[in-house]
Amino acid sequence: MQRRTLVVADEPAECRLIQDVLNSAGINALTLTRSAEAGQLLEQEKFDAVLLDLAMPSPDGLEIARQMRASGFNRRTPIIMLSDAQELSAVARGFDAGASFFLYKPIDKGRLLHLIRATQGAIDQERRRFRRVEHRAHVHLTSGATELEGETVDISLNGMLVRAAHCVPAGSPVHLKLDVLPGTRPFLGAGSVKRTIGQNQMGIEFSLLSHAENGRFQELLLPLIIQS
Repeated sequence: MQRRTLVVADEPAECRLIQDVLNSAGINALTLTRSAEAGQLLEQEKFDAVLLDLAMPSPDGLEIARQMRASGFNRRTPIIMLSDAQELSAVARGFDAGASFFLYKPIDKGRLLHLIRATQGAIDQERRRFRRVEHRAHVHLTSGATELEGETVDISLNGMLVRAAHCVPAGSPVHLKLDVLPGTRPFLGAGSVKRTIGQNQMGIEFSLLSHAENGRFQELLLPLIIQS
């Protein structure tokens, strides 16, 4: 599967340079020169890595990085921050906002590819987390006063698609009890409805599994992901 990156920088020539370098390495690069467009795109699409110019008209790279780390598909996506400033204070602000790496200007092609390669482990982990496995499992959902019995259509380490008699609205918090495999203890956790499909399917993103539950969940689900 070809890797997808997003480049957000207000200099068109800089965007073209980065895009050319990444394309030459077989990496698909989408570029934006208007940073205001980045937020919605990052909420709607998953990227393998994101390159952000630190200094842009609002929202700048720091603001976008904070938004990414707060929620959504890309909250764990590797971020490469592009910067003219090499002062320790700028670096500290970048890492505090959620940057994974810094790439200083002028852009060095070799350094850029080196950093992209350095993100590969995180990219592979993210792909496993979002990889969906077709799997039927019983799930009990509670949202406020509403209780639903349903069945998963598919599951990933990040969430699940559930079929039930009816849906609760997108954005609703849910508590879940999920029977991944027969004969194993159900998983208890929380999440939120990210989208609804028709009248009876909901995409649910996990937001809270205890450390122990998360480890047990991965232990059961990863073999299914690897086999898929």
